[in-house]
Amino acid sequence: MRTIVLCRREYLECLLSKSTYGTRYPNSVKPDELGIETKGLTLNNNFKSWTFNHHLFNQAILSPKFTDVVIDQTNKLFNELESYWDKLFLKEDIIKENKNILDFPGWIYHYTNDIIIKLLTGEKYYSMAAYFNTLSDEKSDHPSVNVEDSVIFFQELRKLFAGYSLFLFILPFIRYHIPFFKNKTNDTIRSLRYFNQKLETIIERRRQEIKDTPLEEPLPHDILTSMIIKNAFRDVNYIEVGKAARSMTNSEIRANLLDGIINGTFKITDTLSFIIYYIAHNSDVEKKIIEEIDNVFQGDKMRPITKDDFYSLSYCEAIVKEVARISPNLYSFSRCFDKSEEIAGYQWPANTLFKINVRAIHNDDNDWEEPNKFNPDRWLVEGFEQKNNSFIMFGGGLRICPGRKLAMIELVCLIALLFRKYEINLVDMNSPIKTWSNSVLVSCEKLLVEIKQRN
Repeated sequence: MRTIVLCRREYLECLLSKSTYGTRYPNSVKPDELGIETKGLTLNNNFKSWTFNHHLFNQAILSPKFTDVVIDQTNKLFNELESYWDKLFLKEDIIKENKNILDFPGWIYHYTNDIIIKLLTGEKYYSMAAYFNTLSDEKSDHPSVNVEDSVIFFQELRKLFAGYSLFLFILPFIRYHIPFFKNKTNDTIRSLRYFNQKLETIIERRRQEIKDTPLEEPLPHDILTSMIIKNAFRDVNYIEVGKAARSMTNSEIRANLLDGIINGTFKITDTLSFIIYYIAHNSDVEKKIIEEIDNVFQGDKMRPITKDDFYSLSYCEAIVKEVARISPNLYSFSRCFDKSEEIAGYQWPANTLFKINVRAIHNDDNDWEEPNKFNPDRWLVEGFEQKNNSFIMFGGGLRICPGRKLAMIELVCLIALLFRKYEINLVDMNSPIKTWSNSVLVSCEKLLVEIKQRN
């Protein structure tokens, strides 16, 4: 398929600004074999269906009450993470024997999986507990059946995440007739069936819980509840206007939940791992982080982080943006339009596929001073404002990531929670970060760090 790669921000305005260009792929690329062609957000090419899902998902995730829930769950699950680290890595005898070494993304993948499922569905999962059980002779206190279920859930999630690209970039003939690709294709379809069954059970259970809850009692502030009651009688904004305000079906809710689980687990972990790597290689940056954190928390290393704390951590936010600028985990994203249009001085036919090169745009020396230099302070210069479309950490235009607020809250809060209490050093300062990548994503595969309490 002919693909045009755009590497200059000025070429993006037309492509990102018009709603008719909201599709990600041309009509010839259809993930219909997965049964999600017109559902969810990530792979939904049907503009009308996508708009409906995007509107309802946005309303749920951008509400002020949901922000409170995000920060509350970040605290609770970080406390659980610390309890496992205390047993495995932070005891005095372990530190003396230099055994306080952990695989950072290995732990954070399980942390983010637990928190995103809780935020999306309101249900408790046990990925961290399962990971702890594989590393320790002592087992977690959680029921073994729940822990084992979380193990399967996480394994199937990784299969599905890896398998999605097969349906976008590999021809059907290869996927169904070449043994290696055929096996991967079958694994992906089996994983999707597993998630459809699992999420269907969760949705129906929540529908019944909502039905059994008296009208005067409040409902939980999770995405699943919000999607179920939207445009229904329990919605506080309910106005009966017929089909224009219909409720979401189970299949639509499933697709949205699965999109959220995949993006919320892997992308946040990868970004946080890159943040740890860059901080370890820039001692002046680490010093400024600790100064800001100590100023905000006044030396208290135990109290929960609050919404006011989050809004006060401007340097931590600058680090998130600078890492995403200089080393984005989203290499590129695609856009397509359904009619002929002029872009970059050329007239392109309908259904031309454009790839937006995020790394090139984030490192353009026409827009960024010393673009290859890691410099979080650039974001805090008085009067600084990045040029339009020069920073596209969360994509851009109509299809900008609806979870961007959630991601930023998690990343900033986790930086603060980690560095207010712990000293984190790379085991090997000379080794490059171990990653795997395709034409779209780069992911942190392994990052060994040494962790101990801050003096």
